[in-house]
Amino acid sequence: MRRPTLNPVERRLEAALSIDELREVAMRTTPRAVFDYVDGAADAEVTARRNREAFEAVALVPEYLSPVDHPDLSTRLFGREISMPLIFAPTGYTRMMHHEGEAAVARVAARHGLPYTLSTVGTSTVEEVAAAAPGGEHWFQLYLTRDERLNAELLDRAQAAGFTTVVLTVDTPVAARHLKDIRNGLTIPPSLTLRTLLGMARYPSWVLNKLTTAPITFASLSSMTNGAIDAVRVADVVFEPTLNYEHLARLRANWPHRLLVKGILSPRDARRVVKAGADGVIVSNHGGRQLDRTPATLAMLPEIRDELGPDATVILDSGVRHGQDILIAVALGADAVMIGRAYLYGLMAGGERGVERAVTILREEYARSLQLLGLKSSAAIARHHVRTP
Repeated sequence: MRRPTLNPVERRLEAALSIDELREVAMRTTPRAVFDYVDGAADAEVTARRNREAFEAVALVPEYLSPVDHPDLSTRLFGREISMPLIFAPTGYTRMMHHEGEAAVARVAARHGLPYTLSTVGTSTVEEVAAAAPGGEHWFQLYLTRDERLNAELLDRAQAAGFTTVVLTVDTPVAARHLKDIRNGLTIPPSLTLRTLLGMARYPSWVLNKLTTAPITFASLSSMTNGAIDAVRVADVVFEPTLNYEHLARLRANWPHRLLVKGILSPRDARRVVKAGADGVIVSNHGGRQLDRTPATLAMLPEIRDELGPDATVILDSGVRHGQDILIAVALGADAVMIGRAYLYGLMAGGERGVERAVTILREEYARSLQLLGLKSSAAIARHHVRTP
């Protein structure tokens, strides 16, 4: 008989054998409005579905009689080895999902030798993330705001905190419409409904943690209003409808380290941003949270890789829920993938322990898939190992 696990959080996490099952745990343990914020997407959520359907449509082609005992999961990114082709994507409002927030995620990333990306609209500062995971590789996702002073401040603080990479997000000229969030009142500014408040009250532990820990703010943007966040002003400044290549050129001139551009879906845009000085691109449709009805990122990945050639850095974002998804993305041209919802489900399900569980699940799935394909390492993955529709 297996010894029972008495701790309820650990018991729930042990029982979750996949990211989809972690999602189910998160749904049961988190207020519905908060879960909907993570799980939902823009408008009819067509793009979010396409992202998953694109992965599910791919077939894997194994090479048998090639036994693999201990596959090497590591890969090299920007000349540095990471433990597997996985990067933690930036997410906003992270401490709303769980009071441990970005610090918990950064600690897990550091333990696994993986980069973590802090969002401009995160709920922890660059200094707090650096202190929480001093040995980690930290990236900073930048919304290039209309406030040049604020832009300079964000870059200076990220550099001083030891962040190695800036990720410029370009697919948010305006905020998209999330129907679930509108119904729940999780808008800017908030307009909470009675149903939302009653739903939150059903989760007393979540409420208690929010009441007994530091207030949730846009931590990196606190200087905008002398420490008191004005949500309307944040939205007005962060979303920049005039963002263009001149902004990218100025950012390149002012940031001395690696610069990636996130939100690329067309080969032409990929070529132009690299020519403008970006060190690589992140093929992303914001997880379906911005423009709906765009192509799945996996569908565009091979074209973008072919356009940029073998030496450019290409990272895939959006839709990754399984270790096999990582393998498929690498086979089709990605150097690594980003995960967002996958680790947020873990965070909601169990804080830092839940994020750890999410990474463990993905790592085990990825390693097992390499073995079943007959591949000794991540470097051995090639395009002939997959078949696309």
